[in-house]
Amino acid sequence: MAGSQGSAMAVAVSNAGGLGSLPCAMLTLDGMRSELTAVSAQTARPFNVNFFCHTNPIPNAKREAAWRAALLPYYRAYEIDPDAIPAGPGRSPFNADAAELVAEFKPAVVSFHFGLPSAELLARVKAGGSRILSSATTVAEAQWLEARGADAIIAQGLEAGGHRGHFLSDDLTTQTGTLALVPQIVQAVGIPVIAAGGIADAKSVAAAIALGAAGVQVGTAYLLCAEATTSAVHPRSPQERGRPAHRADQPLLGPAPRAAS
Repeated sequence: MAGSQGSAMAVAVSNAGGLGSLPCAMLTLDGMRSELTAVSAQTARPFNVNFFCHTNPIPNAKREAAWRAALLPYYRAYEIDPDAIPAGPGRSPFNADAAELVAEFKPAVVSFHFGLPSAELLARVKAGGSRILSSATTVAEAQWLEARGADAIIAQGLEAGGHRGHFLSDDLTTQTGTLALVPQIVQAVGIPVIAAGGIADAKSVAAAIALGAAGVQVGTAYLLCAEATTSAVHPRSPQERGRPAHRADQPLLGPAPRAAS
């Protein structure tokens, strides 16, 4: 949800009884502090703070110039200043500065994509009392995360929107659909499993719970909520036009127990 939500949605979901999540991979340290301050001021309920654990790619000036040149006609057509688009990666991995901020705010839950941070940084997060979640797209990844101190596994099926938390292998053929992945991971680990990917209503929540999930994680279904920061470039579907925006604290097509953003 990075880029599509901020503190407002996290607050709404937490106050409604779910576990609101604040995406931090695209925030500066000052941005993180501002958003964490906003969440802490508006809810006394638990919330999650999410980070990436990827290795930043090595800058490649030739590749950067090539994609900018390919998009230049669109920049001109839509009057976009290409110089206003920053170079390099748009997401930062979890680091010591972020760990200091987490230690200050002590969120109930800290979650990660693409594995876990170093043992030292993970210990600092745990020392503040935060529970650790991380996403797994395979059974092997789930077992890796459990062995390294995760408190719960997010079983992320290939239906998940935006990106996958794939990290132990570059072989994307090993990824599995959510409803197939959840029971496999439930059987393979001894910690709670949270289902993610393609879950957008009460029926899919019930299906995940029936397969052994302790809860579910929902993202895409919240993109058209009033609290979302979804760009106006992405219009509502025809059947949604003219309807009031859904709110993040309202049920998704019926009651959805234990749903989290």
